[in-house]
Amino acid sequence: MANTADISRGMIIKLDGSLYTVVEFGENKTARAAAKVWAKLKGVDNSRSIEKTWNSGDNIYPVRVERKAYQYLYKDDTGYNFMDNETFEQIALQEQLIDAPQFLKEAQEVSVLINTETDLPMSVELPDKIIVLVTYSEPGMKGDTATRTLKPATIETGATVNVPLFVNEGELIRINTKTGEYVERVK
Repeated sequence: MANTADISRGMIIKLDGSLYTVVEFGENKTARAAAKVWAKLKGVDNSRSIEKTWNSGDNIYPVRVERKAYQYLYKDDTGYNFMDNETFEQIALQEQLIDAPQFLKEAQEVSVLINTETDLPMSVELPDKIIVLVTYSEPGMKGDTATRTLKPATIETGATVNVPLFVNEGELIRINTKTGEYVERVK
């Protein structure tokens, strides 16, 4: 059994029958009252984000999660299909379980979080940064580089990302999958 002293960022806990991942946490101490532990939680099996406060020392119920490497294959009527890199077993997952489905490329390696109690996939995490090809972008005007002006560009997955004016069609760029923002041009 774990208590509030064991809370850490990224931990997945069971709360009111649902699973939540700890995004941020802290402790409030006052002179008269007992210490309180608070956490911002993001739903793993639902789309809710909540804040929860416990008395210091209260029990929490962490869920043991296994992270496995899978490869994205394709999307069809059953959902997004992934293959286990070790056993070559295939699974189909719904879009709401994937943290950034607009950035999935075929043959891309992702991490699938699996609940060890039920052996069911809980979510799919893409790498923090990926390299993609710009398939369409308006040409930038010469001399428009004095300010940090951005323009929309379509990447190979079909998503649209705002990029600086000097990025052209056919170039490789690195993007952050968590924020969807341009990071740098890749040579």
